[in-house]
Amino acid sequence: DGRKYELVGGDLVMSPTGFQHGYISLRLATALLDFVLSRRLGVVVDSSTGFRMQSGNCRSPDVSFVRKERLHNGLTKKFFQGAPDLAAEVLSPDDTIEAVREKLVEYFANETKLAWVVNPEDRTVEVYRSPGIPKLLHAGESLDGDDLLPGFIFPVAKLFAEPELG
Repeated sequence: DGRKYELVGGDLVMSPTGFQHGYISLRLATALLDFVLSRRLGVVVDSSTGFRMQSGNCRSPDVSFVRKERLHNGLTKKFFQGAPDLAAEVLSPDDTIEAVREKLVEYFANETKLAWVVNPEDRTVEVYRSPGIPKLLHAGESLDGDDLLPGFIFPVAKLFAEPELG
């Protein structure tokens, strides 16, 4: 029906997003894509990409990165088996803390090394290296790729900046 769904516990869960959400997701994806492709590190994909978890769930983070070492068969037409190395979730007004926490636990149980939870309301980003306690970043700080994407730096404020249209 043209809507985005995830398969969770055998049920289809619709994940609609708003205009601001799409802009922030694309802004982050573009920065990651440019960095990753210029260094031949792997692949960056958007929220329409399915990742098949060990549980059978199919998750689709808003922005994902998979290292080239894990792309044994290149760009498969099927769902990727396992979680991305980096999973970024941009919060929507309908997201619950419980649902996001459940995703993070599942991502890390399936090979994720780094996760970013972007909160447009607070203009913050939570950085996870495990599903435990995150590091909270504000507008004056920058996201970095840690050991996964060494050298990647992106200012948090830039994620939330309105486009200059005039």
